Amino acid sequence: MAPRAWYSDHFEVPLPPGHRFPMEKYRRLRELLLARGVLTPAELTPAEEAPRGRLALVHDAAYLDALFRGALTEPEVRRLGFPWSPALLARSRASVGGTVAAGWAALERGWAGNLAGGTHHAFADHGEGYCVFNDIAVAIRTLQAERRIQRAVVVDLDVHQGNGTAAIFQGDDSVFTFSVHGEKNFPFRKQRSDRDVELPDGTTDAQYLEALDAHLHVVMEAAGADVLFYQGGVDGLAEDALGRLSLTHAGLRARDEAVFRAAWHRGIPVVLTLGGGYARPIEATLEAYAGTWAEAKRVLGG
Repeated sequence: MAPRAWYSDHFEVPLPPGHRFPMEKYRRLRELLLARGVLTPAELTPAEEAPRGRLALVHDAAYLDALFRGALTEPEVRRLGFPWSPALLARSRASVGGTVAAGWAALERGWAGNLAGGTHHAFADHGEGYCVFNDIAVAIRTLQAERRIQRAVVVDLDVHQGNGTAAIFQGDDSVFTFSVHGEKNFPFRKQRSDRDVELPDGTTDAQYLEALDAHLHVVMEAAGADVLFYQGGVDGLAEDALGRLSLTHAGLRARDEAVFRAAWHRGIPVVLTLGGGYARPIEATLEAYAGTWAEAKRVLGG
């Protein structure tokens, strides 16, 4: 059987002291999932760097040139949120490679995922919000180019709108983008998904699940998808430093279950990407991520 999950924490990215992005969460989540038996060593494999030609299925040549030459401007670096380095480029390419590989495996096994990815703020021509490449978009375009799928649906439940994903697939009827996110949170200039649900600050479990239930099945029917990419960000957690919602661990697991059951009932393979999580302490984020993966295994099997 193909592996179940890919990881890219074997690529270490140097960040300045005090940088707010919790890069260690990737390694610690992998270790936690193994310790709990949610994943076995046989189900895990290191992601390989996506080749430039695959990235070019989505990203503009000028942007790729700047990244591969280390020639991003200062404003571009500020917008990205990470200092450029060869290690950042390698790790970002591996993150894409992991989601592409998870896409292949999901079509074979029913579901698979990436213990990274979900870099949904990356546009075709620039990165932003800690997102260098849009791994979900590249994976969808890869599967379409290889004629493995015709249609995809992106269910993005990260608390921050997947603005890059929405923009990349704007006007493309073969990809349905669905985003449930904080109305007043980043990005402050939203793009238009095929369906957007904006939530007020402080949204509770009950309010969130009611909103999701009102839209999810309509989205699934409208999408007619061959595969579902689930951006399972956990930054809606009440403890999250950047989330501004009031969700609990139980609420997030109910959210995950709803998505997985909607896919399972329709026989649609699921690709799981990590998305955001910035709780302090980080243990709350790790617990939420682990909950999402445990729900995937419980509902989808394997």
